Amino acid sequence: MPILDLAGFLLTGVLSGLLAGLFGVGGGAIMVPALILLFAHLGIGEDWGPHLAVGTSLAAIVGTGAASALAHQRRGAVRWDLVLGLAPGIVLGAWAGAAIAGFMPGLWLKRLFAAFLCYVGVRMLIPGRATGHRPLPGKAGLWAVGGGIGALSALVGIGGGTITVPFLARCGLDLRQAVGTSAACGVPIAIAGAIGFMVVGWGREGLPAMTSGFVYWPAVLLMLVASIPTAPLGARLAHSLPVAVLKRAFGVLLLLIAARLAFG
Repeated sequence: MPILDLAGFLLTGVLSGLLAGLFGVGGGAIMVPALILLFAHLGIGEDWGPHLAVGTSLAAIVGTGAASALAHQRRGAVRWDLVLGLAPGIVLGAWAGAAIAGFMPGLWLKRLFAAFLCYVGVRMLIPGRATGHRPLPGKAGLWAVGGGIGALSALVGIGGGTITVPFLARCGLDLRQAVGTSAACGVPIAIAGAIGFMVVGWGREGLPAMTSGFVYWPAVLLMLVASIPTAPLGARLAHSLPVAVLKRAFGVLLLLIAARLAFG
């Protein structure tokens, strides 16, 4: 692997780790677009580049999300009752999302990712729109919400924070607690989603060596080496920066990534 591409995977890991800790997003918002570009540059995966990017991102989020969740747990910012309430729906939804993604054209995956990030970014930037005091749903409601979070997250290769954080904030959770809880929810999303992408991608023609379905393991390992140490740093920043700054930075970040995917 060329040294510049090696550095690209490592830099992607560093940035995704920081974002995982800071915003509870698992880092997929950075990993997916970066991997699409890196795979295209390396000529990896041919027509399966976006699928490989999503599956590989989910596999890496298992480690990144776990490191981020642990860092937030040490600060008492994870609501485990909500994690357990959302988890069953998350797992089922992630499997369904992976199954759907396996049969979607790569361009559709990119456009879906861009449109969704644009929507959430705008909501985070509009005052009074991303937070609120709606009551948390009951058990069935949490399963349903978890199913939606898992399905859409698996479709676009993210840890679910772009949905989970606004949802929890609108239900009255402090943003830092919403970020920590979202980070913990990202782990079952990533595990279920990565398994789903391995299954639906198994045996497809044109995939490179060292893959399991749509998961490219060299990229996973390189990103994990760089992302796991930086996730705790992001978590520390999340507990020291003003809430308003976190919201605006989150929204601007999502809009920039959406624009790059839509017009790149």
